[in-house]
Amino acid sequence: MTAQYSNQPTGQQPHGTPQRTATGNVLSIIAMVLGVISFILLPIVFGVVGLVLAIIAKTVRHERLAVPAIVVSALGLVGGMILGMVVASS
Repeated sequence: MTAQYSNQPTGQQPHGTPQRTATGNVLSIIAMVLGVISFILLPIVFGVVGLVLAIIAKTVRHERLAVPAIVVSALGLVGGMILGMVVASS
């Protein structure tokens, strides 16, 4: 009895092939955009959502741009609220 082997891939990666990692900064970029938008429009909504996304990007996904995204979102949240108070009072 002979065994027949084919060259069909088995789904295993060859030795030395790097595994896929999450190198994208998608959540960080979205958080930065929301932080900038929150400076002008609805800072409570966009700033908080941007801040939450940036924290998730930092803690769960370990993205490179997470810390700047936290800073931009926080500044957008606080700056938007201050700008709104200034505009409302004048």
